[in-house]
Order: sequence, then structure tokens, then C-alpha cells
Amino acid sequence: MKIGIIGGSGLSDSELKKEAISINTPYGEPSSAYEIEELEDKKVLFLKRHGQGHSLPPHKINYRANVWGFKQLGVERLIGIFAVGCLDENIPPGSIVLPDQIIDLTQGMRKNTFYEDAKVVHIDFTEPFCNELREAFQKAAHMLNLRIISHGTYICVNGPRLETKAEIKFYRNIGADIIGMTLMPEASLAREVEICYGAVAVVSNYAAGITKNPLTVREVVETMKGSMDKLRELIKVALRYVPEKRQCVCKDALKNASF
Repeated sequence: MKIGIIGGSGLSDSELKKEAISINTPYGEPSSAYEIEELEDKKVLFLKRHGQGHSLPPHKINYRANVWGFKQLGVERLIGIFAVGCLDENIPPGSIVLPDQIIDLTQGMRKNTFYEDAKVVHIDFTEPFCNELREAFQKAAHMLNLRIISHGTYICVNGPRLETKAEIKFYRNIGADIIGMTLMPEASLAREVEICYGAVAVVSNYAAGITKNPLTVREVVETMKGSMDKLRELIKVALRYVPEKRQCVCKDALKNASF
């Protein structure tokens, strides 16, 4: 099982459970057990990022344990699924975005590296997402005739509260397109252990001040439910286009990252 998926429980609930693997890591326990799923005749490992029953808020997720667990179980490629707010009124709720850049506002608030004591490591994070995974999803969307937004900057905030209108205006001015609370440090930790990482974001609502409507969790949940079928189909087809052998830079991320 070389492919992992991490996201909300809704993506996994309709699939047949084969087996669940509970492990511990040097960084503690992952959010939940790793579930073995069958997608496109391939076995993948699925993890509920927020735990069973969505019990973990974004700032309390053990990102290091989650990513290390995938590495420990042999995963080479990891797909992150996200519900996000949108800062662009031209991208309506229900849209699927493949972000290609990140602005991280969680620095210093979360454990964000595996290398705290033994040695100093500076991974190259110029392009934070695996090009091979991005290309696979773009090909799948084309094959399905599914409109997706193939570029965008995800700004990651600590949460758990939602943002003010002034904050959203500021984030928009510095180049953010979508906003969420869980992409970082998940993406950079995957790079630190040379796991390819790709993100698929579903726009669940407009961010604060983009429309006059108040923000509600119910809106997020309902939009995600309505997007699940096309999201599952996109993932299934994308797996067909993932190369068997990795040729990307992710697999050698540590090669020139330390002194």
C-alpha cells in the first residue's frame, strides 16, 4: 500500500471497510486507525484527520504522528482532502481546487518538524506539492469532463475560530485564494519524510465578508456532502494516472537538505 489519503470521515464512510490498523509512533498516536480501502483495484490507506466523530480541532491534531504513521506503513504518496473557504467570489461553493502554493500562518503554533534534536534539516519547499500527483488529478478531471481550478494559494490559519472580515481582506491582498486550518504542517512534514504530497480542496463556503451571509458549520457540512460523489470519482480516476515509479523531486527531498 503505497498511497494514503487523509481527510474527513465522509470520504471513507461509503466505502467497504476491509481492515483497520492501529499503531503508535515516536510522536504519539495518530488521529485514528488507518483504514484499508479498495479504490480502482488498488489498496489505499485512509486516515480520518479529525479522529472518530470529528473530535479533534485543527490546532490539536497530531500532524507528526499522522504523517509518520503513513511512512511507517510504507506509504510513498499522500493525498490530502480539505474543506476550505474561498476568498474569490468567482469560485462558488462546491468547486474543487488543486492548490499549488501555500501561505503558512501556523508557524510557531504547531510541532512542524521531525528534526528538532539530532540534526538541522532545511527542506526545499519552493513547490510544496508533488507535480506527479497534481498532473494525475488534472488528467482525471479532463477525462471526467469535470471543471476544477488547477491553481491557487491555500492560506493556513491556526483556528479554531473563523476569520474576521478584515483578516480575509488582508489575506486576499497578500495573494490567498482559499483558506483552511489543516494543510500545515501536514504538507511540509510529508516532504521531510520524502512522501509525495498532493492536496484536493473542496470550497465549502465563501470566507468572511465575501458575501453578506453569516458563516455556519452546517453550510460546510452540507456542501461537503453534496460534493462527495464527484470527489470520490475524481480520486478513483486520478489513481489510474499515478505513475508506478516515482520520478519527482519529493523522493529525494533530504538529499541536499542538511549540512
